[in-house]
Amino acid sequence: MRTFAIDAAALRGPVAVLMGGTSAEREVSLASGRAVHAALARRLDEVLAIDAGADVVQRLLAARVAHVFIALHGRGGEDGAMQGALQTLGISYTGSGVLACALAMDKLRCKRFWQAEGVATPDFALVGADADHALLGERLGPRLFVKPASEGSSIGISPADDAATLAAAVALARRYDDSVLVERRIEGPEYTVAIVDGEILPSIRLETPRTFYDYDAKYRLDSTRYLCPSGLAADEERVLAALAARAFDSLGCSGWGRVDVMRDAASGEFLVLEVNTSPGMTDHSLVPMAARAAGIGFDDLVVRIFNASLAGSRRPEAGA
Repeated sequence: MRTFAIDAAALRGPVAVLMGGTSAEREVSLASGRAVHAALARRLDEVLAIDAGADVVQRLLAARVAHVFIALHGRGGEDGAMQGALQTLGISYTGSGVLACALAMDKLRCKRFWQAEGVATPDFALVGADADHALLGERLGPRLFVKPASEGSSIGISPADDAATLAAAVALARRYDDSVLVERRIEGPEYTVAIVDGEILPSIRLETPRTFYDYDAKYRLDSTRYLCPSGLAADEERVLAALAARAFDSLGCSGWGRVDVMRDAASGEFLVLEVNTSPGMTDHSLVPMAARAAGIGFDDLVVRIFNASLAGSRRPEAGA
């Protein structure tokens, strides 16, 4: 197994793990945060665990925190807001910067950006409450996915195959976001690729008996299968890794993250769904699973992610 030690020479003050928050992904974030906190506490004398509520800035200042591991998911923690606050306070933090997080969290603008950059992603349309299945079907095909623009963990996502299911899916998505995407449903296997400190880890193939890899399949059911190695041939693995790296780098992401990809069963083409800049970090999450396949245990993975945030001043972001 590969091991990593805390870069003690780069530490300049107390360390905190931010978790929980107020997003729809709060419970998942608490689980990630507890696991990360336990891992860091096994390597450092004192690590604070902070549930990121309205008083988070005051708590960070009161404790004179110098370094933060962000275990927040969703809005307020993964969308650039917390990153901006920490940057203003002069506190180092794990993961991508403000602009990259904001872009990755906003599926609409992210996909528009990828289209302009030539990064393969499923065709999509922005819709309102009056979405017309017949018109969308002409452009995207009759089998669709409906997604709120700025949620994670598949929250608010549902399939639509006709006018009735489309109307219900749009109504559900609008409960979470005013901006709603309709996306061409890709028929084929789903993969995820973790990137940690510049290293692309082995891909994971996701298999579920459900219609798609939804919230229940991710967090509640035992029927989901995770294949790592994913079963791809070596040349296919290289193509997938290159696409994931391009999607990640094009947004200016850094430190660590996870890229979710579908493969069209008919054409064999890989298409990027999204980039997660603060993925789940429990012992059963996907990034730790890929890390284990690369010979990195959970505690050493946490240390490697943390060390990457200590490497120096944050590099200028794309477009900055």
